[in-house]
Amino acid sequence: MQFAYSWMNQYRKAGVYRLFLLFFSSLLAGKVYATEIILSDTEDSRALRSFIQSLAEQRPQDTVRFVESKRLGDLSKLPPESRLILLGPQALAHRLKQKQGPPTLILRVSRVQAYSLLQNSHPDNISLLWSDPPLHRQLRLAHELLPRGRRIGALYSDQSVFLIEELQQAAKALGLQIIEQQWPEKRDNRPLQQLLTSSDLLIGLDDPKLFNPLTIKSLLLSSYAHQRALIGPTVGYVKAGSLASSYSDEADWLKTLNELLDQSPRNWPLGQYSRYFKVRGNPQVARALGIELASDEELTRRLTSGEPRP
Repeated sequence: MQFAYSWMNQYRKAGVYRLFLLFFSSLLAGKVYATEIILSDTEDSRALRSFIQSLAEQRPQDTVRFVESKRLGDLSKLPPESRLILLGPQALAHRLKQKQGPPTLILRVSRVQAYSLLQNSHPDNISLLWSDPPLHRQLRLAHELLPRGRRIGALYSDQSVFLIEELQQAAKALGLQIIEQQWPEKRDNRPLQQLLTSSDLLIGLDDPKLFNPLTIKSLLLSSYAHQRALIGPTVGYVKAGSLASSYSDEADWLKTLNELLDQSPRNWPLGQYSRYFKVRGNPQVARALGIELASDEELTRRLTSGEPRP
């Protein structure tokens, strides 16, 4: 009896020891901890409150709260174990003024917006989650919709020229050719006309100098006149007359945030697109251009199946 009791006691100790090792290992991996998550924007809104509530519901182990950016104050006084989530380019500019502060995730900032603020510098404790669709994904969408279109036209400005090399590399992997054209003066349509003549379709870079309420009507009318489809630059332009675009909605960003917040900030990337996304097309534009357009759900499935695995 004494032998049996001793054996059971050792077994219980070993079990507790194994559980301790498992818990400690998960802590080292950065996957089990409770922390304070602070979201901040220039102003409060119903949509933002809904986003915060959804994040809080998915992270019951953490404390999630909202603070207006003007009330954040000295970031170095925030608890170092907290996590800061900032929204928009103004929030990024505010964060860059303070070198000290907790690990920070920046949402709702495009590559072009961030480049104008960062140039060639990038603080280690800031991770940018890009709002514009990744170029490789947009090119794959273009290839899916127009498989015979090999010449992809791309307008750029002095703000977005840094994206051209990346676009060319992504196109080369798909056997496509990028025909780039700078458009410095929007009242002069000759660069646009030249590009439309020498390309099979256009891919839009999320550059506000090129795509904005003052230019989009002229750009789309010129594209229709040449029977050229426009992909992107963002999902917001699909309703205006772009053929299609990939995009990440609130649910996609919540998944992305959850994955990052489950990790140690040491493992956060300097910049990242959401791995989760959807596709939206414009059937009316597709019919006008004589293009067969699958459903949004089918296009999303096709693009998702071809995404590189993490």
